[in-house]
Amino acid sequence: MHTIKKPELLIPASCLEVLKTAVVFGADAVYIGGEAFGLRARAKNFDEADMREGIDFAHSHGVKVYVTANILAHNADIEQAHAYFAELNELKPDALIISDPGMFVLAKELCPGIDIHISTQANNTNYLTYDFWYKMGAKRVVSARELSLQEIREIREHIPADMEIESFVHGAMCISYSGRCLLSAFLTGRDANHGECTHPCRWKYAVVEEKRPGEYMPVLENERGTYIFNSKDLCMIAHIPELIEAGIDSFKIEGRMKTALYVATVTRTYRQAIDDYLRSADAYRERMPWYLSEIAKCTYRKFTTGFYFGKPDGDTQIYDNSTYEKEYIYLGLIEEADAEGRVRIEQKNKFCVGDEIEIMKPDGRNIDAVVEKITDEEGTQMESAPHPKQTLFVTLRSKEPCEKYDLLRVKNDEESV
Repeated sequence: MHTIKKPELLIPASCLEVLKTAVVFGADAVYIGGEAFGLRARAKNFDEADMREGIDFAHSHGVKVYVTANILAHNADIEQAHAYFAELNELKPDALIISDPGMFVLAKELCPGIDIHISTQANNTNYLTYDFWYKMGAKRVVSARELSLQEIREIREHIPADMEIESFVHGAMCISYSGRCLLSAFLTGRDANHGECTHPCRWKYAVVEEKRPGEYMPVLENERGTYIFNSKDLCMIAHIPELIEAGIDSFKIEGRMKTALYVATVTRTYRQAIDDYLRSADAYRERMPWYLSEIAKCTYRKFTTGFYFGKPDGDTQIYDNSTYEKEYIYLGLIEEADAEGRVRIEQKNKFCVGDEIEIMKPDGRNIDAVVEKITDEEGTQMESAPHPKQTLFVTLRSKEPCEKYDLLRVKNDEESV
């Protein structure tokens, strides 16, 4: 029987701002991609300078950093991979996430002091696979998303105690087995296994008969619609006890292309849920309405428990649309704050003087605030802030003072997008 221990909360980061948000809002570890060899080529990703700063920032807060290098490599990738792993060895992240056996061998050779984690892309579905990677020198294996909790328990019982299990607990689900999708490459020429997925599983499909071009017939699974590949998002916030009992060492959040608002919301909610449960099962149950309310304040496609309690059925799909639920809009992360309520942000979405907004604090508090004044970097006063990525100084009226790394958001009054 394995020993119950506090699981790691592992958060995705698309860029330096999001990494810092994840760290401040409660991550134990973050995973990021460099400019090559990760499976999110369309994410912002980290150049060498940002990766160095991000690793230093995380380590200064006691947080680990894992770097993805999980493409399925071709011969043409190998020379560049040598240079990339040599660079990572100098930067010293805490682990590399790899799926290709050739990349695994190269990483072991060039990064001898860095742990290696085996990506979910490697289709890790049984304890013999885990044991194989353990004998090869891997520290951790990321379980296939198709595993049930019972299967994960069985894996835990059959592998060495120091072999770590990492499992996705929140975020988008992929239509293809362990994310190894061919749809994107076939339909658009962008290879998902080289980080260029165009997410064709979210598209609306119809049938065209060869001799009747231009005549589109709907694909009807039932009366609800035609989005035959479009899964709901995974959410296991209500099942922290079962995840811990199964022996999962690291709770992984999906979303390496998500905003700071998404990362702050999900990180803070899971952080509090995990800590509440380990302190008191009663406290965890009592706060469940808060967790469920908060987790819905970032973009999502309704929720499912995936494969954890058995194979998904028709209720795990969204048949009538591919839109996100979007309850709140991200305004910006506070970069500086003074005692008078004046803050500096890089604005992300439009807001105006007089707007009622919310200050989201890492400790779980949400503070109501009113925008009293907006000025640009030259000191010009503005009635509204319509231009994304503009640096602004904003004066807020609130009961609690703002602090660096607090996040500003506003309730979305429009329909989902």
